Amino acid sequence: MSRTVRAGTRRRLAATAAAVVTLALAAAGCSSSSGGGPGGSSDYDSLIDSAPVAPASLVDGNAWASKIKKQGYLREGGTDSSPLFSLRDVGTGELRGFDAGLAEMLAHYITGKSDPKSLIKFTQVTVDTRETLLQNHTVDAVFATYTITPERAQKVAFAGPYYESGDAIMVKKDNNDITKVGDLNGKTVATEAESTAAQDIHKYAPQAKVTLFKTDQECVAAVQQGRVDAYVLDQGILISSASTNDAVKVVGKPFTKEPYGIGLPKDDPSAKKFVNAWLEKIYKDGTWAKLWKATIGTVVSGPAPSVPKIGSVPGA
Repeated sequence: MSRTVRAGTRRRLAATAAAVVTLALAAAGCSSSSGGGPGGSSDYDSLIDSAPVAPASLVDGNAWASKIKKQGYLREGGTDSSPLFSLRDVGTGELRGFDAGLAEMLAHYITGKSDPKSLIKFTQVTVDTRETLLQNHTVDAVFATYTITPERAQKVAFAGPYYESGDAIMVKKDNNDITKVGDLNGKTVATEAESTAAQDIHKYAPQAKVTLFKTDQECVAAVQQGRVDAYVLDQGILISSASTNDAVKVVGKPFTKEPYGIGLPKDDPSAKKFVNAWLEKIYKDGTWAKLWKATIGTVVSGPAPSVPKIGSVPGA
């Protein structure tokens, strides 16, 4: 099954574990913090406040969670420029989105605090710093559309998956020649240097010429300026970028599966055990679906997708 993107906003989400969703763009792009849209202040904050809080005995009995409770906040590694997933509100300075909300909910679950500003100590991460920041314990967890792979799981632990995306294609708005992965053969295709997408392009479009850039913004600019024909990366990230840029569009269906996980320190098994149990709880009580509706669901029509099964992919 597909989920259709409403006209007007462009796309930024992904396929579910059991089905490819067709995205529907919202009519007016990402909303501000005044309400409505991704992370409207009052509804979003009340959703965080009403999320479950762990019993003290559960937290005190887990080494990783107990440390976070004592420090009073979660040290989150993430991004602040990803619409729908984690975007900094220019008015309030607060992060809003699906990943940002999950991080706040986890901090709320552990500490019992409600004020979003006091729940998180944020550190910006990139695709080439995530593992290092977890390994040296600069951050407690990474929420950053972080695809679980067996190779990455040799360096860090992953809770989840909590969401499933897949590689998709971005092109200029007026490009009607590329609509599926096979059309990339013979074309110049951008992707992020440290992503898994470069391997996928070689596999599914072996005659494409791959050009690597360091960041998502550089890849989008290359498409917009005509320096490359297309940009391939997780559909969730592409839709986020396209949701604020009318010069580009996301085409076709995802041609791979990209399960997102919560990055955790590998040398503390109590972290993964605790976070997986928390994910199961918010799956079952509907909190995960409510957050999806308040963020991604503001630009994607239809009900929240089915949650992926914890531990269902290699590396999780």
